[in-house]
Amino acid sequence: MTQRSPFRYFKTSPEIIRLAVMLYVRFPLSLRNVEDLLHERGIEATHEAVRFWWHRFGPLFAAEIRRKRASAMRFGPQWRWHFDEVFVKINCIQHYLWRAVDHEGEVLESVVTKTRDCKAALKFLGKLMRRYGRPEQIVTDRLRSYGAALRELGAGARQYSARHANNRVENSHLPFRRRERAMIRFRRMKTLQIFAAVHASVSNHFNQDRSLPRRQHFKDNRTAALVEWRQLGFA
Repeated sequence: MTQRSPFRYFKTSPEIIRLAVMLYVRFPLSLRNVEDLLHERGIEATHEAVRFWWHRFGPLFAAEIRRKRASAMRFGPQWRWHFDEVFVKINCIQHYLWRAVDHEGEVLESVVTKTRDCKAALKFLGKLMRRYGRPEQIVTDRLRSYGAALRELGAGARQYSARHANNRVENSHLPFRRRERAMIRFRRMKTLQIFAAVHASVSNHFNQDRSLPRRQHFKDNRTAALVEWRQLGFA
């Protein structure tokens, strides 16, 4: 059975919708900034249209990217994961955004909770391991919730904690923090969870280590990522 296109009821072309979603999620831009950038390209779209497009298609694109990545990782060896949590205020109330990255710095999972106790850590770790399997080593800070949750999951021996060992995941918070400032924080926990998941998937898709490969190799990877992005929604 042929899958129906998610763009079938929209008069705007899928190329414009994908461009608007990519600009808003990937770069620290406001909705009105995206509207102005589209206007400079001769595309008339209001900021409310951009908001609707990102809410409608952002999770759909992110799920497709995450599904392909998870299917490729689930059957391969997992070397090292890094875990950390950041403080995020929603309506002046403290929340916690748990994040996991692999040894290459790509975000595996993002989960928002109201607490950072053992129950919250268990929810985060359980969801992550069900999707990707178990790594050989799990690097965390000295938060006791990690140790208690890993022991309950039978992976306590894989935990590793040391000074500066978790810098990789701490540096991965920077793009999200820049995006948070551009959005003037979040107002709902659900919105934060959706945006964090979409932002992580889009960042992974376009993440290229500019300083490591040769220039031509970097250009080829960047072009391939853009071509794959333009095909989302038709798989």
